[in-house]
Amino acid sequence: MSVGTNGRPARGLEWAGRRVLVTGADGFIGSHLAEALVREGADVRAFCVYNSTGSLGWLDHAAPDVRGALDARLGDVRDARFVEACCEGIDVVFHLAALIAIPYSYVAPESFVDTNVRGTLNVLEAVRRRGVGRMINTSTSEVYGTPDVLPITERHPLKGQSPYSATKIAADKLCEAYHCSFAVPVVTLRPFNTYGPRQSARAVIPTILSQLLSGRGCVRLGNLAPKRDLTFVGDTVRGFLAAGIAPGIEGETIQLGTGRTESVADVFRAACAATGTEATIEQAAERLRPDRSEVMVLQSDPSLAARRLGWRAEVSLEDGLARTADWMRNNLHAFRPGEYAV
Repeated sequence: MSVGTNGRPARGLEWAGRRVLVTGADGFIGSHLAEALVREGADVRAFCVYNSTGSLGWLDHAAPDVRGALDARLGDVRDARFVEACCEGIDVVFHLAALIAIPYSYVAPESFVDTNVRGTLNVLEAVRRRGVGRMINTSTSEVYGTPDVLPITERHPLKGQSPYSATKIAADKLCEAYHCSFAVPVVTLRPFNTYGPRQSARAVIPTILSQLLSGRGCVRLGNLAPKRDLTFVGDTVRGFLAAGIAPGIEGETIQLGTGRTESVADVFRAACAATGTEATIEQAAERLRPDRSEVMVLQSDPSLAARRLGWRAEVSLEDGLARTADWMRNNLHAFRPGEYAV
């Protein structure tokens, strides 16, 4: 038997043969997670949003051996019967399917309720009915709003400063209720601002990098003051893998973050260094959020993740930006530098 450095069986053996469902497997974090699970030996069912072309999103770009190993299902998390069918015979559900664009939640809040709240309810009911051994619910640091104290612990009060964050609070509370009411074995992971290859252009780091890599001397951004705890996607995925197998954590909420913060202005300067470019900033009015909706700082306390999952972030911002920039150089065609993506 292969043994890890901590004396426990190597993680690949813990995942080998486990039947896993990943909702939102076509997206940014979900595609990285689905690939990692295949590499770890799990039998992965990839739940991707239905589309007429049969695309699996970012999984279309997966290595042939990974793509060939996936049991891909195209559907919609808002369809309860479809969700339950996808949970048949599953040991662990990683629930990542969600609408996540905060600016879009200002103009289409009902769609966020349907997907993020009702969709999570459908997954919880399916897990309950099908006797799934564990469900990992994906939260967000946005549920805290601008915090009262720093760093933020899992016990900090929740505040919905955008329709998006309000729907994620509702989803998290449904998970809490289903654990308390029906003993559903659900764990809520709360990542702080994950970034890396495949992230959509609506997020700040791809917004900055795409403009710099396209040769723009003036980068258009919104508010430069907000500070975020930025975690590289590879670290976040390791946190999900750990949460899928850690014993005795059902009913808990656990943050994934670095414990440090960077302002948007700080990230811009670091991105310039990572790409070897120089540029100025132009603040664009259409990129500014309503004053009372903007969350000004998010900084995690990662100590609970260290204790319960044996997890901590390992990739520095400088290294993570360099890796992301390298990927974006080869995929710049997927972005529209300078255009504001709601």
